[in-house]
Amino acid sequence: KKSERAGGPWGSSRPTARAKDHLKHKDSFYATGETINWWLVFGVVLLLTGWSRFYKVSEPDHVCWDETHFGKMGSWYINRTFFFDVHPPLGKMLIALSGYLTGYDGQFPFEKPGDKYENVNYVGMRMFCTFLGACIVPFGFIIVWELTRSLKAATFSSMFILCDVGILTLTQYILLDPILLFFVTGSVMGMVKVHSCRNRAFSSSWWFWLIFTGVMLACAISVKFVGLFVVILVGIHTVADLWDVLGDLSKPVRYTVKHFIARAVCLIILPAFLYVMFFYIHLLVLSKRYGFYSSAFQSQLEGNSLYNASMPREVAYGAAITLKNHRTGGGYLHSHWHLYPEGVGARQQQVTTYTHKDDNNLFLIKKYNSESSEDDEVEIVKNGDLVRLEHVTTRRNIHSHKEMAPISKKHYQVTGYGENGTGDANDVWKVVIVAGKDNEVVTTVSSKLKFIHYLQHCVLTSSGKQLPKWAYEQQEVSCNSNMRDKNALWNVEDNIFPKLPNVSFTVYAPSFLERFLESHAVMFQGNAGLKPKEGEVTSRPWQWPINYRGQFFSGNSYRIYLLGNPIIWWGNLLFLAAFFLIFAYNSIREQRGYGDHPSIKERKQLMSNGCGWLFVGWALHYVPFWAMGRVLYFHHYFPALLFSSMLTDPVLRYIIEPIPQILPEKIANTMYHWLIGVIFSATVYSFYLFSPLAYGMSGPSSTDPNSTMYGLRWMESWEF
Repeated sequence: KKSERAGGPWGSSRPTARAKDHLKHKDSFYATGETINWWLVFGVVLLLTGWSRFYKVSEPDHVCWDETHFGKMGSWYINRTFFFDVHPPLGKMLIALSGYLTGYDGQFPFEKPGDKYENVNYVGMRMFCTFLGACIVPFGFIIVWELTRSLKAATFSSMFILCDVGILTLTQYILLDPILLFFVTGSVMGMVKVHSCRNRAFSSSWWFWLIFTGVMLACAISVKFVGLFVVILVGIHTVADLWDVLGDLSKPVRYTVKHFIARAVCLIILPAFLYVMFFYIHLLVLSKRYGFYSSAFQSQLEGNSLYNASMPREVAYGAAITLKNHRTGGGYLHSHWHLYPEGVGARQQQVTTYTHKDDNNLFLIKKYNSESSEDDEVEIVKNGDLVRLEHVTTRRNIHSHKEMAPISKKHYQVTGYGENGTGDANDVWKVVIVAGKDNEVVTTVSSKLKFIHYLQHCVLTSSGKQLPKWAYEQQEVSCNSNMRDKNALWNVEDNIFPKLPNVSFTVYAPSFLERFLESHAVMFQGNAGLKPKEGEVTSRPWQWPINYRGQFFSGNSYRIYLLGNPIIWWGNLLFLAAFFLIFAYNSIREQRGYGDHPSIKERKQLMSNGCGWLFVGWALHYVPFWAMGRVLYFHHYFPALLFSSMLTDPVLRYIIEPIPQILPEKIANTMYHWLIGVIFSATVYSFYLFSPLAYGMSGPSSTDPNSTMYGLRWMESWEF
């Protein structure tokens, strides 16, 4: 009792120097032991990841699924041929670079899935994508460790990513998805690392992770635009961090301003600079012809008819011209000998837009009331003139009348009409220069033109809608009574007229900024207009979390099928719901002022902070797809899946950790370890069962009772 009154077993209110040394040594021993355990577990995770990811990476030895697109684009980079894609360029550039460095020459056509890789060095590109995809497992481990400081939670969360056959399948091929997932998880890892260094702000490690996060964000959005979701996540987290810094009354406001400037530079200015730089490299490397962009853009591409071209600056009557629709990705005004079929307006000559150079794109521009001859004086076309457009090949005029257009039923039909350039009053069009002055001269490329029908008072337009096979799936041209139609703008691209002097096309050369902005306009429009191909399997967001239907990667005798591990996916769904209910319950208790034991408060803080950010990450990468009108596929869910897989184990531990407080210690320990053992065994065994989906299946289909996969077809919608 005297000892207790004196301050404890050491006989004083403070420990002696010897006791302090003993405690320090003991803490150091445990810290060292924990560090060794951490690295041992992390090392095992790395070994299992490497083995599972690189096993059979060269199989199958044929083109699988979207390798036909991204392998082909890698070839175009190596050959420096310009192309159009709906995604930003970084992912394709990295694929091309990996192929180039490993000996791929860019000559394989990647025409269709199933094509054999014969004498093609494709393995280097596959291994590069697989390596980046493999990195998401240790990244997930580190993220959960930093959020929870629980080695068990980090281990199980990384195991859920490791044992998911869907993630394994998606990250083993020449695709953008493993590259995107690498940068998304890298961004989140950088975010939580910066937060962990908050007590060492402005130290070298803090700066390293802040810059690392900025680079990863730039790369994520430079691979696919859905990288914007992780940018938003990091942005919200940064605002929350700055709010906490501002609330620290021990620091002056100047300290908060320094934090704000550091984050603005590293997380806004640096990513923006890198994003623009990637596009600069993209436009610098790709220098050969492509016809999808504007006339001025194409003038910078080698092999294009506009490259180093020269032609008259002004447009004169009697010139042979091509008209390119000014709409992003628009084609050339086009006609051919074929007529509209019976029941589609008047049975006259078809007029369409065509996205490729062709002799059938040429038209003579003539006065509405007379023929131009070689002896006439040169007369320039001006704003407000009435003209006829005569198709050079068929000698029929662009014509419109009060018949419905083939697809846009509120528009009038546009046809080719007349014989040898002679038609009727419905061939007359008024040339209008957008924002032009009276009698302003029409110029090549630079004048934005509208052609307004003189009698019907409608404007010549291209709806962008694809016509059926009777029109060779070219795009519809019609006459719209809505004069504000944004697709009714045209420009003269080719201008053939020997009587006027030619000028170099370099006068139309756009700046880098103009090409950068046009590239984005084309990508946004392409993304919005994506439609499923005939026979293509698409999906809706409600199907993704429940693992409703997979996706074939290889349909030959060696079959690969993208499908999530159902044990992991359905478990993730269950614990997402559990997190939502627990969070709501805790919030209500806190709002009502219920007191909790300090240990319970600590667990709640973990739930709201660590798990809360993972839940926000899942929601940001999943919910926006419900509002998208474009075609969607199963693989779009995988970034969200990573967050739900990392969330599952922390929520599970929050639920089962109170067991020792409810049950006797011996029973509680038995139950706890039994639950952990069941979850671990079920996860690993389900990976073993479903791994043929990723590593390759042969033999009969799963619908055949003799198939080894017959018993694993748990849902009718699974088609493996």
